[in-house]
Amino acid sequence: MDQTIAPEFPQSLEWLNLAEPLRMAQLRGKVCAMAFINAGSAWSQQRLGELAHLRARHGERLNVVAVHVPRFDHERDARRVAKRLARQKLDFPIVHDPDWTLWQQYGIEAWPTVVLIDGEGRIRERWVGDGQVRELDAAVAALNDAVVPRSRNAAPIDVRPMREPLLPLRFPVGIAVNANYLYVADSGHHRVLECDHGGRVLRQFGSGGPGFIDGPMELSAFNRPQGICLQRDMLYVADSGNHAVRRIQLRTGDIDTVCGAGRPGRPVEGVITDPRAVALDQPRAVALGADAMYIATAGDNCIWMYDLGKQELRLLAGSGALGVADGNGTRAQFAQPVGLATVQQVLYVCDGAGSAIRSANVRSAQVTTLVGENAWNFGNADGVRVEARLQQPQAIALDPDSPVLWIADSGNDALRTLRLGGGELATWPLPQPLHAPSGLAVADRVVWIADTDAHAVLRLDTQNGTLRHVPIGE
Repeated sequence: MDQTIAPEFPQSLEWLNLAEPLRMAQLRGKVCAMAFINAGSAWSQQRLGELAHLRARHGERLNVVAVHVPRFDHERDARRVAKRLARQKLDFPIVHDPDWTLWQQYGIEAWPTVVLIDGEGRIRERWVGDGQVRELDAAVAALNDAVVPRSRNAAPIDVRPMREPLLPLRFPVGIAVNANYLYVADSGHHRVLECDHGGRVLRQFGSGGPGFIDGPMELSAFNRPQGICLQRDMLYVADSGNHAVRRIQLRTGDIDTVCGAGRPGRPVEGVITDPRAVALDQPRAVALGADAMYIATAGDNCIWMYDLGKQELRLLAGSGALGVADGNGTRAQFAQPVGLATVQQVLYVCDGAGSAIRSANVRSAQVTTLVGENAWNFGNADGVRVEARLQQPQAIALDPDSPVLWIADSGNDALRTLRLGGGELATWPLPQPLHAPSGLAVADRVVWIADTDAHAVLRLDTQNGTLRHVPIGE
């Protein structure tokens, strides 16, 4: 067990929610869980939520410090990182380590890693990866029992919430549209909105507070809903914070759970008799085919197939390991799949961490990479597929009028198009930059964009190039 003294915080770090830089002396007298995380990592986001619960459980006996270390180029910008982390309400210090300085000092090798520091400032244990929450809780409790009481610190830690402007939308993600209505997953407000195409809110599904409650639309609750998919009078929701897929019956407004237990886990394949007994791992997107629903789970890097008629769940593709590797079924690897689109027997997958666009044949389960190379090869380049590059894309949508796949290239704040059937990747010229777009829908030559970090929805007319703001709820 390592018992070296934890090094001091370097001056090069950028504190995102503190007025003054934190010093190690301010952490003495309490156990500290120092978490090295990445804002875009599904595993890191899950670990931050777990640490928030541990801090609430142990109260004043536990300090938590999150150290953000960038994976992508755009994550070196502290403002963008603060936006991403503001999606989770965290009440402990968060520091940005753009040059990997603290990462190297602590000898970290993977996200997320939690370093436990005792009350005397000594490094005691390390926990790599997600899961093992009970073991981490027990280790914190054991170190707390050994803490020697000391006088109150004269320099308390003053955490200032990372506030966003009070707007009708807060980090919108999922978008769905039909001839009459526009549906928006207002993730930061834990709700789904039904609007007309002009932005007037007609109905709200979910109470607006985080929870996992089925029932009438005004009493039910979501937790950070992400991707949504519309089929006739049903709207399916990837309720990521609840690790579940929910269904809104649009005729009545009632909400029920298709599958999901409210906790992360790997489901058991087979017929589902109790929807609340199926543990999914951070579902981010849902798509509907002829006879099945497809679920992209970013937590276990898999694509699941759910037969709505037989109520049967099975794994379509993905080994569980994070990577960009082609193959059949479990021989394939995904890197945090976050977007889905279907046409006939082909399922298109947006790999966020892999900066890749993939396709999967739903009959043979053969996975093929269309754009992208591996989880560390990203950029901003148009052209033929073998040379084109994306940076952490977050959503895709098929154009019903042409063989084009639209891509929300979030890391590059761009809208991209991929012509199917061997065509090239191109950047669509926009009159203004986007802000981490994370949702798309296409209908009648109009692209609807969830401009997530700007808390807005935009409408692009592809015929004349006009881009305008949709005043939802304003």
